[in-house]
Amino acid sequence: MTNKMTVVVVLTLGFFSAATFAAGADAELENSGIDPDNISSLQRGARNFMNFCSGCHSAKYVRFKTIGKYLELSEQQLVDNLMFNAEKSFETINVSMRPNDAERWFGTTPPDLSLMARSSGADYIYNYLKSFYLDPNSPTGVDNTVLVGTSMPHVLWELQGYQKAIFATHEDADGTITEHFERFEPVTAGSMSAEDYDAFVRDTTNFLAYVSEPIRSERRKLGVWVLIFLFFFWLIAAMLKKQIWKDVQ
Repeated sequence: MTNKMTVVVVLTLGFFSAATFAAGADAELENSGIDPDNISSLQRGARNFMNFCSGCHSAKYVRFKTIGKYLELSEQQLVDNLMFNAEKSFETINVSMRPNDAERWFGTTPPDLSLMARSSGADYIYNYLKSFYLDPNSPTGVDNTVLVGTSMPHVLWELQGYQKAIFATHEDADGTITEHFERFEPVTAGSMSAEDYDAFVRDTTNFLAYVSEPIRSERRKLGVWVLIFLFFFWLIAAMLKKQIWKDVQ
C-alpha cells in the first residue's frame, strides 16, 4: 500500500464528517451488495481496515480473537496480518495515534468505527467512498455527492483515480436555480479498474458492517432453530387440543 501513513491520517478527516452523516441525504444510494457471511470478503475488508483506518480509528467493541474466530484465521495469522497495534488476541482494535496528537492535529479525537455501519448504513459508507469528485472551490480540491462539503480529501485517489461530477441545473417557478447530480465522468485513471475499486470499497464496507454486529450470523442461525421449535410445538399443541376437545360438541 503506497503512502499508507498519509492515507490513515487524512482518512480521519473524512470520518469526522462521516460521524455526522445525515440519513436523509439527497444523493440516491446504490445498494452496497455486501454479504457479511462472505468470509473471503471480510478477510480482505479486515486487511483494508487495518492498513487504512486503524492508525486513527478504533473499533473498541470487537476483539481480535472474535474476528479471528469468525474469519477463520489462526492466532498467528492475526499477529502477522492484522495485529499491528496490539499484543494479545483478546485486545480490542485500538488506534495507533495518541489522543493528544489527534486533538492537536484535528481538534478532536477520531471517532470509533465499531457502530459506523449501524448508525449511517452500509449503503451510505459504500457510496460515500465512491463519490468524491474534483472541485476547485473546495479546500481539499474535492467534494462528495453523498456528503456535500465534506472535509475529507480523496485519500483513495491512487486506487480510484479522479473523476468529475456532472450536474444538471433546474430553474424553479420562483426563479431559484438548483443543481442535481447526474453522473460521474473519469478524469484520471487509478491503479484499480472501476470494478476492482468497487470490490475494494465493498469489502471494506462489509467488514465495517460485520464489526457493527459480530453475532449477526449466530443470531440468525439461532433464530432459525427457534422458529423450527415453535413450528413443531404448534403442531403438538394443535394435536393435543384436538384430542382433548374431541368429545366436546
